[in-house]
Amino acid sequence: MNIEPTSKRRNFLKTTFALGATAFINPLSTVASLPEKADEFAITVGPYLQTNFGNEMTILWLTNKVAAGWVEFGEDINKLDQKAYGKSALGLKAANSKLNCVTINGLLPGKTYYYRIYSKEIKDFQPYKLTYGNTVNSETESFINTDISKKEVSFLMLNDIHDRPKSIPLLLDLDKGNKNDFIFFNGDIFDYQTDEQQIIDHMLKPCVDSFAKQTPFIYVRGNHETRGKFAREFPQYYKHVGHAAFTLGPVRFVIIDTGEDKEDAHPVYAGIVDFDQYRIEQAEWLKQEISSKEFRKAPFRVVLMHIPPRFSGDAHGPKHCTEVFEPLLNAGKVDLVLSGHTHKYMVHQPNKEANHYPLIIGGGPKEGTRTLTKIIVNDRELKISMRDDSGKEVGNYTARRK
Repeated sequence: MNIEPTSKRRNFLKTTFALGATAFINPLSTVASLPEKADEFAITVGPYLQTNFGNEMTILWLTNKVAAGWVEFGEDINKLDQKAYGKSALGLKAANSKLNCVTINGLLPGKTYYYRIYSKEIKDFQPYKLTYGNTVNSETESFINTDISKKEVSFLMLNDIHDRPKSIPLLLDLDKGNKNDFIFFNGDIFDYQTDEQQIIDHMLKPCVDSFAKQTPFIYVRGNHETRGKFAREFPQYYKHVGHAAFTLGPVRFVIIDTGEDKEDAHPVYAGIVDFDQYRIEQAEWLKQEISSKEFRKAPFRVVLMHIPPRFSGDAHGPKHCTEVFEPLLNAGKVDLVLSGHTHKYMVHQPNKEANHYPLIIGGGPKEGTRTLTKIIVNDRELKISMRDDSGKEVGNYTARRK
């Protein structure tokens, strides 16, 4: 594969499944139920979309009190004639929770779907009597079920926001009006995990307000998301935050959860983490992935991981990432690795003695260091462009198939 750098700077990645469409508001949409009093039952945040593609979409939302929730959807905005619930477990439908997660399966490729979320408050839950309260619903929203056989894929990457929620819409606005298949958050969106309200205020709400009702986002943890008393509850609010792989168009996407950059024995963790073993287990998974037909036959292979497999210092975590992941990335002949963590945007060229692949590292959280990275891929070439928060291109790269 011939890889041609077009600059030492990389361009900022584009926004959403359809960031241009994310501002779409249909005049026929129903009006969402809004609380008249502060303590009245209401939707706290959402809906927001998550997916691994493959003709399914996961819809999540939060209410301020425990409830039973469902989604009504259909292909006609005036006829939401289908209903979906959260996944049943041992015969019990998901209920009695503030957090709702409903996956719609069997969607048609390239089709637009309209949907509305509903929640019915559970006021009293006795062993033999359940008392409901009010029912609330969202406006009618829409999304396009991406055709996984499409010829071109476009997505945006944000990283290292560090509890600065205003940065999310500011950066996404750099790609305003363009359509993207998804948004990727490459870790350290938070400084640490404190509680549910932090997740709502510092990520979910700005995403919902900007794009997430119509365009899905995918998330992998950074090292900062492993910290704090709420770190173990944190993954519940997303479809997944760990390693995963999926194919979309000409790209095989591989996501790696790089864990913490400190050693497991560091005093701040008080003996309750095991990231070294977790990375080793992921390396075994990655070994199987690069041997898979889906990976080997893909025109392009893109890896997304928060801590770069190289060029991020001598701390234990980065060194361990180099040790366990880089030989596999080289053996798999990946076409691109996208990372964050260093807070210094950079385009690292392929190196026959180290990283055989281009390594693109996004910027940091402070004004003037923030970046948006946009990737567009078809079956002939992969283009990366990174912009800083002023809109100036600070890096780009092009990889072409032979």
